[in-house]
Amino acid sequence: LPKGQYEAAQAVGLGYWRMTALVIMPQALRIVIPGIVNTFIGLFKDTTLVFIISLMDLLLTVFTSMSNPDWMGFPFEGYVFTALIYFSICFSLSRYSLRVEKKLMVAHQK
Repeated sequence: LPKGQYEAAQAVGLGYWRMTALVIMPQALRIVIPGIVNTFIGLFKDTTLVFIISLMDLLLTVFTSMSNPDWMGFPFEGYVFTALIYFSICFSLSRYSLRVEKKLMVAHQK
């Protein structure tokens, strides 16, 4: 953020914590929301690549269910269902991010 933002907040008489809460954080949040959401979406997608504390992720569950004799004829359906789940979560996160960005930009423009 520009140095003038800090100086203006100090000129008004705001202390460090009030300056941070009322001036700095709202502006910084507007700047970092797209990057944070992209990071969260990337982390969500990367869960298919690793095991975390020996818990199976969704894609591995579909893969192991293919060895079940009851699922032998349906490998495609499991992967399509998994893809739809991942798409819906990632799409929802990106739409939520856009809505928050628009809300913050409207507040900034007023």
